[in-house]
Amino acid sequence: MTKQLHLAAHFPGVNNTTVWSDPASGSQIEFSSFRKLAETAERGTFDFFFLAEGLRLREVKGKIHDLDVVGRPESLTVLSALAAVTTHLGLAATVNSTFNEPYELAKRLATLDHVSGGRAAWNVVTSWDAFTGENFRRGGYLDKADRYTRAQESLRIVRKLWDSWTGDELVLDQAAGTFAREGAGAFADDGPHFSIHGRFGLPPSPQGRPVIIQAGDSDEGREFAAASADVIFSRHGTFAAGQTFYKDVKSRLAKYGRSEDSLKIMPAVTVVVADTDAEAIEKAAYIREQQVSGPTALVLAELLWGRDLSAYDPDGPLPAEDPVVGSSVTQGRVGYNDPFPIVAEWRAQAEANGWSLRQTVINQQNRQTFVGSPTTVAEAVNRHVQENAADGFVLVPHLTPGGLDDFVDRVVPLLREYGVFRTEYSGTTLRDHLGLSR
Repeated sequence: MTKQLHLAAHFPGVNNTTVWSDPASGSQIEFSSFRKLAETAERGTFDFFFLAEGLRLREVKGKIHDLDVVGRPESLTVLSALAAVTTHLGLAATVNSTFNEPYELAKRLATLDHVSGGRAAWNVVTSWDAFTGENFRRGGYLDKADRYTRAQESLRIVRKLWDSWTGDELVLDQAAGTFAREGAGAFADDGPHFSIHGRFGLPPSPQGRPVIIQAGDSDEGREFAAASADVIFSRHGTFAAGQTFYKDVKSRLAKYGRSEDSLKIMPAVTVVVADTDAEAIEKAAYIREQQVSGPTALVLAELLWGRDLSAYDPDGPLPAEDPVVGSSVTQGRVGYNDPFPIVAEWRAQAEANGWSLRQTVINQQNRQTFVGSPTTVAEAVNRHVQENAADGFVLVPHLTPGGLDDFVDRVVPLLREYGVFRTEYSGTTLRDHLGLSR
């Protein structure tokens, strides 16, 4: 049976995939950019529009990383504004469970779900470093063992609040006045991280409750997704890695009484489209060079080596020193627990190909997932879904706000011709789009 695929649009994060210096690149913070990308995604009948979250600007040797945007608006505020200028597109916000209280999360996300007519989603993330924790009253961070237990407890309570209304307690009587029946929204919960009781102020939205997205890749993260998520946002976009991840996560669902269709696996991918495969390959190489300047190459190498490499020439050879584990040269980015095998691979590839440090970074870290003519890309995307490497994809364009135009205008029509992607929205809520029950 032919599977229907799912697509989402990621407003480019502030990282080394975003080419902010390109003349075609627009603002990273003005609402017009968010609106343009969201309207393009809706024109392409995408399932949802995804916003990441940055709780602290990254630093390299005490200076702000040159690819970070100072002043990036808060996700839920942006998505609430987008709800007014879109009609069907799902609206997914990344909101941290480590530094937010369950009631606040439940109220803010339920509000977005109501004002959008049932199109909200929550990407549940945790904070992994004390550097980020300094921005918050906790004055630090949770150990790895605690961050997932807090996230699980937080999500369980948030769902309890959303479900504290069964749907028929709100009585609309103009003569007697509008009121809720006794007990509506009542909740109480006592756990290791939270002890709260009260009444929740919002009844269910048209989709019942927001969609839950999870992006963890560790064993704990995969188990969390299998138990609790509706969508898992994965980094395994290549075919073989995608199949392995897909099989692993789907195999965990049965123990929680869930069917394989109840969790959608959607890797983040980058796409380059041109008239021919050869032109697309050339275009992709040019984009990778734009994405990794000399200074950026040094920053990414410092993240791996854990050393100050500012004295190195990015167009020269790789560092001869061994990496340092646990270094704080770069803060605000996820580091490497075991950098030694990766350094060995980089050195082997650099020697075999005659690459400089910058060329090594370009070739080792920034390969686009799908590159080719519209037909080549459409066939590859479809193959991944039909052969269980994914249920769909979250597209991460390298430009804001026009980075989705080629895919929507040239690839989506082919996917529709193949009969694997909708020509129009058949429902009004995000759960409708994803084929999930209310």
